[in-house]
Amino acid sequence: MVPMSHANREPWAANRLGLDYVEEAERLGPPVRPIIDGHLHVNGGRAAGVFRRVMDLYGIDRLYTQTQLASASAVREVLGDRVSFVAIPEYMAEDRERAMTVGFLENLDVWANEFGARCVKLWQAPRLKDFVEQAGGDWDDHRMDGPWRVRIAERACELGMMLMTHVADPDTWFATEYKDSARYGVKLDHYAPWERMMERFDVPWLGAHLGGWPEDLEFLTGLLERHPKLFLDTSATKWIVREISRHPRDELLAFMTRFKDRIIFGSDIVTHDDHLVPSPEGEKKFGAELASNEDEAFELYASRYWALRTMWETDYEGESSIADPDLAKLDPDRYDAMSAPRLRGKSMPRDLLKVFYGGACEGTLGKWYADHGSR
Repeated sequence: MVPMSHANREPWAANRLGLDYVEEAERLGPPVRPIIDGHLHVNGGRAAGVFRRVMDLYGIDRLYTQTQLASASAVREVLGDRVSFVAIPEYMAEDRERAMTVGFLENLDVWANEFGARCVKLWQAPRLKDFVEQAGGDWDDHRMDGPWRVRIAERACELGMMLMTHVADPDTWFATEYKDSARYGVKLDHYAPWERMMERFDVPWLGAHLGGWPEDLEFLTGLLERHPKLFLDTSATKWIVREISRHPRDELLAFMTRFKDRIIFGSDIVTHDDHLVPSPEGEKKFGAELASNEDEAFELYASRYWALRTMWETDYEGESSIADPDLAKLDPDRYDAMSAPRLRGKSMPRDLLKVFYGGACEGTLGKWYADHGSR
């Protein structure tokens, strides 16, 4: 499949190829089954309305969204029974230390009782260490198997929640932003504490972004073999497109087939009402570099589903339509902020796509939510 570029469309970070994402959705056609997106972040009532249009175009039926608590009511009002919530801390709070500890613990009851959340996200990216220290906290309290993560996990389990985590980050970041291994450790160091937590809390776990290591299918195979209640999502579009495209098709499909009931589709799209308006002069709004009006917000959100469906469903081979700044981190002489990796379509078989696009999610998140008193 070759996308149809439009020369009169100005290239930008979410649409380097000048695509009409409405036309591209029509060319892709309906997916083999309605898609469930198991990992994204829908915030803002207005942005949710823009996003709903993208959902309808690209065949997205349901969502498990990590929404900021203050935005949850507005998102539910727009998306209704198409949305279920995953509990997260208030990342944007002024007092981040409280938001990640006492505040999060208190909010778990609100998430569970008012919004039906039956999964809690434990965010454990290496840069959390910077956030904790900037907020005046003690890093030892915030380690993956440290006292605060244990307290939050204990309360989550009491409320009938399963657990989810983001561990590690792209290899490109460990080669650049995290190259100080004395401070951040090497990538493998981040997995032992998570594995101890999975052994301690005998509930299903969801590993975000293919467990934080889409670059290494052999490592993920071992992780899944050791932990039978572990499931992985394929969110983080730029990261996933870059690294999954590099894997030979036969090796990837063998992995996806072996663990087909444990790999769920995700996008990691982030929506926000600030994407719909320009930044006030002298202020920096959320995602100011991403979108500044409804048309740009639409393209920003649609670009992720275009890239993911194109990669999983088709035999397309060419540049991604989404700029990937990680390339310039590694090789600034060769790449710039608008560069993109090769996107290599994997033409996943229809039967496998049906499980990946929804069946696996229904059997993990869907079953857990239903069995524990939520949709």
